[in-house]
Amino acid sequence: MKIAVCVKQVPDATVHKRIDPGTKRLDRSGEAALNPTDLNAVEEALRIRDEHGGEVVLVSLGPEKAVESLRKALAMGADSAVLVADEAAAGSDLLGTSRALAGALERVEADLILFGQASNDSDGSVLWAAVADRLRRPVISQAASLTVESGSVSGKRQTEHGYDAISAPLPAIVAVSDAINEPRYPSLKGIMGAKTKPQETLSLGDVGVDAGGAGEAGAKTTVLDLGPPPSRG
Repeated sequence: MKIAVCVKQVPDATVHKRIDPGTKRLDRSGEAALNPTDLNAVEEALRIRDEHGGEVVLVSLGPEKAVESLRKALAMGADSAVLVADEAAAGSDLLGTSRALAGALERVEADLILFGQASNDSDGSVLWAAVADRLRRPVISQAASLTVESGSVSGKRQTEHGYDAISAPLPAIVAVSDAINEPRYPSLKGIMGAKTKPQETLSLGDVGVDAGGAGEAGAKTTVLDLGPPPSRG
């Protein structure tokens, strides 16, 4: 079984976040790390691989330096990584990001695609749905547990009234919550071996996205104005 995990580099939790007034985008020049919930997705992928066999491939869209954050997931045990790094992708909104990731995932041809439920820099919680729509695959969201059987995947979503049990045929996409597991810490052996694992860097053209399909040129949303929150009474 081939499992792809979509991960994202975000500003480190200890870094003071600021919006660049010129671009009206989040300033990402400081220290960075993998999105915390994506680590839950990586951990779940590793557990499924260890039980059913196969491989775990990381897929990400970001600057070239994002490979440094991907190495943490490689150190945890992922087998390889694919990074779409292209200057033309800067400023991509949901549509451009989902288009680039879908193109990369089509190349990977995974049986199961995992996402973290949301990224802590935007907290949109919709990217997995947009990618599922582009790939025309069934999707399960906010999974607090996951079971893979022959030709299908089943998950439980926690609600205020209990759990929703949802099943979907493979290939499928699943967004996991942080309640699904506790991500492992990379071992020294894993850290040492992470740099030697296959790491492929692709352009937008490599994944079938033209220059107008991502980045600011392909964005369909516009930030008109930014302001500080109102002062507390």
